[in-house]
Amino acid sequence: MAGLRVWSVLVTGANRGIGLGLVRQFLGTPSPPAWVFAACRDPKGQRAQELQNLASKHPNLVIIPLEVTDPASIKAAAARVEEHLVGSGLNLLINNAGITKLNSLDAETLENMTQIYTTNTVGPLLLGQAFLPLLKKAAQGSPGSVLSCSKAAIINMSSYGGSITSPSGWDLMQIVSYRCSKAALNMLTKCQSLGYREHGILCAALHPGWVQTDMGGSIGQTPAVTVDASVRGMLKVLSSLAEKDTGTFLDWQGKVVPW
Repeated sequence: MAGLRVWSVLVTGANRGIGLGLVRQFLGTPSPPAWVFAACRDPKGQRAQELQNLASKHPNLVIIPLEVTDPASIKAAAARVEEHLVGSGLNLLINNAGITKLNSLDAETLENMTQIYTTNTVGPLLLGQAFLPLLKKAAQGSPGSVLSCSKAAIINMSSYGGSITSPSGWDLMQIVSYRCSKAALNMLTKCQSLGYREHGILCAALHPGWVQTDMGGSIGQTPAVTVDASVRGMLKVLSSLAEKDTGTFLDWQGKVVPW
């Protein structure tokens, strides 16, 4: 992670799992960001207790209320972040919040498909739109024209399950709505990379691995990758992303994932 130098970062879904792990790692670096914004649905609730404990020890950590399916909540979050930044931009937006529901192909429903697509795909779209002015400001304030996560970037947390090329995992879990939402998120990432490149913003999708989180363990088996290992790997990947990587889909070890 030595090459990753960001003034400010926002992580959604930051109260547990990978999101909380990212916040911990950013705070624990030798030169932590001046601002780490940790967004979650209920900052004062029991499920955000660990985040609250961290905030009490780190004045550069700000917990932001955010419901990623609510445009008004997203707009309010962007306004709060802008207040703290006081004229500077946001270097890194990590769209980590996501949900899944186990369901077979024959039992999938309109309600599930809509809810999961709205959270996993539409949410990152709306967040990218809302924080675009702050990302552009960060890019404009960074020297040089080369894209990087230290300059300005949107990172969307995707999944190998969203790969259309690979059927891997189908026998293990037929999570149709989740797979479809992540395939769509990959396309959104590509669209963002094309649309925001002119503003100096790098966009990429990351597969964190099959991680030991509530979501990762929801199928009844223990995932192979710990949160700490996944997060450390992803931050190392982020530190190495460059112009050639915008619009790509990589895993937590930096390997290209088939679309």
